[in-house]
Amino acid sequence: MAKQRGQTKDNHSPTRTKENHTPATAEDDLAGMSVAELREKAKQLEISGSHSMRKDDLVQAIGEAMGGRTAPRPRREDDSAGRGGVRSGKSSSKSLKYAQEVTSTGEEPERPGRSLVTTNHDVIRRWAEERDAVPATVGGTEHGDHLGVLRLDFPGYGGDRLRRVDWDQWFATFDERGLNFIYQEERSDGTPSNFFRLENPNREDA
Repeated sequence: MAKQRGQTKDNHSPTRTKENHTPATAEDDLAGMSVAELREKAKQLEISGSHSMRKDDLVQAIGEAMGGRTAPRPRREDDSAGRGGVRSGKSSSKSLKYAQEVTSTGEEPERPGRSLVTTNHDVIRRWAEERDAVPATVGGTEHGDHLGVLRLDFPGYGGDRLRRVDWDQWFATFDERGLNFIYQEERSDGTPSNFFRLENPNREDA
């Protein structure tokens, strides 16, 4: 059976409303710009490949180039990063709210088509390897020694934009950015699904 294209979206928020009383971040401001404006800014910052990037990739790449990304979160004793515990925040999406939490490779979806979420490295790696997908980043979105936008490279769909990296690098960045891995094992009709996306719960869902 032909594999379906993996789908993913890193979420970037529009400028927060006054009611939240939350200071807007650099990426909040960028998310409020049009794609044309973002591409012009990326051009000024000499970010390669910006002409073909989607808006969310542009926001992240420009944020990196401007030094706007926050430093890695300090690891707390109760931090569940890498062990499956879902990360939550003020901007957790509805998808996260209704997804089944998976904390180990032994857990199964409650039903076909069920939306799942995890931060467990073993779960994510097994899911990817079962689909012959490998860890990757979007070329041209890197900033210094830091990886750019995270992706998974599925056979036949990566294109020239994706640069493969090793799992240690991918997971280190995944944890530093406080991401959740939202995905499906199979569609509602029982056929395998390659759907996934990465979510930062500290940004509002677009």
